[in-house]
Amino acid sequence: MSVRRADSLGGRAAIVGIGATEFSKDSGRSELKLAVEAVRAALDDAGLTPADVDGLVTFTMDTSPEITVAQAAGIGELSFFSRIHYGGGAACATVQQAALAVASGIADVVVCYRAFNERSGRRFGSGVQRREPTAEGAALGWNLPYGLLTPASWVAMAARRYLHVYGLGPEVFGHVAVLDRRHAARNPAAYFHGKPITLADHAASRWIVDPLRLLDCCQETDGGQALVVTSVERARDLPRPPAVVVAAAQGAGRSQEQMTSYYRDGLTALPETAVVARQLWRSSGLSPADIDVGILYDHFTPFVLMQLEEFGFCGPGEGGAFVAADALPLNTHGGQLGEAYLHGMNGIAEAVRQIRGTSVNQVAGAARTLVTAGTGVPTSGLVLGADG
Repeated sequence: MSVRRADSLGGRAAIVGIGATEFSKDSGRSELKLAVEAVRAALDDAGLTPADVDGLVTFTMDTSPEITVAQAAGIGELSFFSRIHYGGGAACATVQQAALAVASGIADVVVCYRAFNERSGRRFGSGVQRREPTAEGAALGWNLPYGLLTPASWVAMAARRYLHVYGLGPEVFGHVAVLDRRHAARNPAAYFHGKPITLADHAASRWIVDPLRLLDCCQETDGGQALVVTSVERARDLPRPPAVVVAAAQGAGRSQEQMTSYYRDGLTALPETAVVARQLWRSSGLSPADIDVGILYDHFTPFVLMQLEEFGFCGPGEGGAFVAADALPLNTHGGQLGEAYLHGMNGIAEAVRQIRGTSVNQVAGAARTLVTAGTGVPTSGLVLGADG
């Protein structure tokens, strides 16, 4: 794919199976076991068996190697395996990699997975405690001495600038939290099932790093999620309606760092998301007006507003008002704030459910969904659509 022209991947692969473990704060089992449970559940959903799989894709951050998952899940020979870097920014790119392998004939059935004990094990929210000497670690080293030790603190810098430039207050972020929790309250799989919140609840939640409150920050979750990708032709013979990969993209902006890109021209936008947005719209031939449901990566509420603006759903500084107006169905599973934090993979699963018509918060006639991955880092995105 080029950042300057459309690509030809769209319409050649589809997600045909989704599977997950329960979402908890203490899974009581290894990350490998979580991965295998999710993979097997996704294959069952697709009407396929481990013997059908010849490709696996995961995150560089995942602790369960492809060959180990293959062995534990009963998968045989692999002709394709791949890992994507940059944490949550990898989510949609795992499907892109799988679709590329399928479209080129390198593999026939590829499973994408992510599994971790992010609450009972290593908690990302606890911040940087020890870092191996790498170029990425050196970049963080410019910020750590000043107290920017956690993801929340890194995002707070951009969030504070956003509020200043557009003359807004931190309550504008609350619209995202309220919307996510409203959807999660109706989702039995969500950790916050039955627990909606109000703007007053958001405003009363404790400060984490000004201007971010507790309810602006995603959960820490134990669990696993897997997705099965194959060709559109094969998908038509399987039991579930396929979610066709209409477009897929990755993007990194100029002067890109991981969460600390403070030396750009401004801090009120997400240039990496802009790269993905241009590629998705160019390759799909679609525009914001064509999207029925948006599943936007919501590790922190401010970046949801910036994503809406980068994709052209609204103007700069207007994201909060756009969410408050319910102008587009968003994060109908409850997002990472309400359902679970699975590095965005559970969001892709929700996009598939919307295409199938099986979401607990189903949008009538949903035929095209936009999915985004982690922001503040090199990222990725998908447009999924109904077949035909």
